[in-house]
Amino acid sequence: MLRVAKAIEQHLPVNVSTTLLAAHAIPPEYQHDADHYIAHICQSIIPAAAEQQLADAVDVFCENIAFSVDQAEKIYAAANAHGLNIKAHTEQLSDLGGSVAAAKAGAYSVDHIEYLSEADTQILAEFGTVATLLPGAFYFLRETQMPPIEALREHHVPIAIATDFNPGTSPFASLTLMMNMASTLFGLTPKENLYGVTRHAAQALA
Repeated sequence: MLRVAKAIEQHLPVNVSTTLLAAHAIPPEYQHDADHYIAHICQSIIPAAAEQQLADAVDVFCENIAFSVDQAEKIYAAANAHGLNIKAHTEQLSDLGGSVAAAKAGAYSVDHIEYLSEADTQILAEFGTVATLLPGAFYFLRETQMPPIEALREHHVPIAIATDFNPGTSPFASLTLMMNMASTLFGLTPKENLYGVTRHAAQALA
């Protein structure tokens, strides 16, 4: 998938930023040994992706149904060791502290963040980490926990907006639809929407 994404630049006049999301779910062969899968990612997958210049960043789904903060931190360390940027899917279903761990490791952005505490928004601000809202996933999964919009505003955390485009939990490819949802579901202003898909979105990538 990374090779296909990188190949797009050869056919279209666009710049493609790729992210390695090996740590999104535990494969069947590692179902009862997630730590060994984390070791495989750190020792084999991340080095290969870096060596072949297939990924610009590494992402982790840090959640109680996926990977722990401790496991995520090992991946962050491997990413940093191989010169790859860090992103994270955090605080979507619970407040595990994954966003803070990612920010302290130098993450460009943390995504979802519905359960991010107000205190933790201050950590994002301190480290300059972008808070990426994914209103399509919020809508499609019928979530009710709102991201801490007011706290993000108060602490001047940059807010980005993205589609989280995938067939399972956010089958929406339209960024303008996400802007509409960010307004109707989360109460973002027109200015916040425009910054969310331009300046702050770019900040989340580089």
